[in-house]
Amino acid sequence: MASYVLFTLTIGGIYALLALSLNLVWGMAGMVNLGLAGFFAVGAYASAIVTGSGAPVILGWLIAIACGVVAGLVITFATLRLRDDYLAIVTLGFGEVVRLVALNERWLTNGADGISGIPGPFKQSLGQTGFPIFYLILVSAIVCLVWLALRRLDLSPYGRTLKAIREDQELARFAGKPVLRFKYEAFALAAAIAAVAGALYGHFQSYVSPDHFQSLITIYIFLAVTAGGVGRPLGAVVGAYAVVVFLEATRFFADVLPGLQPVQLAAVREMLVGAALLIVLLWKPTGLLSERIALATPRT
Repeated sequence: MASYVLFTLTIGGIYALLALSLNLVWGMAGMVNLGLAGFFAVGAYASAIVTGSGAPVILGWLIAIACGVVAGLVITFATLRLRDDYLAIVTLGFGEVVRLVALNERWLTNGADGISGIPGPFKQSLGQTGFPIFYLILVSAIVCLVWLALRRLDLSPYGRTLKAIREDQELARFAGKPVLRFKYEAFALAAAIAAVAGALYGHFQSYVSPDHFQSLITIYIFLAVTAGGVGRPLGAVVGAYAVVVFLEATRFFADVLPGLQPVQLAAVREMLVGAALLIVLLWKPTGLLSERIALATPRT
């Protein structure tokens, strides 16, 4: 039971990083990113490939961050003149392209068989009992650091500029703000955070394959950010843990709904996720922790 709780909390932390990434690019900058699973996969595979050749884990994580930043810049450059639905479609296509490359380029990713034996930091010295506890502490610390950084960013003039771009980028441009530069930076930073989450996931599971990076992950994270509160970093973290607990709770539906095959139970779980998203949008569209917008102080 303890190992199951540690696993759930660790996955919750990794999802929290993904939610913080989405909250930055969507909640603060207003750019819809449906390719979150692609950046997640880029980080996981980059770190797995680098460390598989004998490099230190920390180097794998740094390479994963660099690959995430490059991928984010490429996508931003390709979608500079796109907004709303068109941007969402392009990013969704990016996520699928990454998954298909991982599935077909066996020379690089080992194809559908995936990459196994990914080393975990201090795993051999800590053993099977100590490693999950250490990794949970590590992931939680990284989540706290990223949350603190994004919270400071949210309250800074930089964050207010991002939100101005979210509300009306033409007005922000008219006010003299370099909109394209802010978009580049926001997307690159968000992609780096998602890549870190992917690297942490790969070294925790010791195995990655294309099946781990379905577009459904993006839906989970959108549910997390929507439920927690769009535009508020703390809401993204709370929503991510809530979604992981909800997903794990649906695993026990086999006892409540006897007679269903595993495939049918999986379909029921996905239906519940969709129903949960609809309920959140209808009941609390601003999320559990609504975004706080400070009123401007009048000058005297």
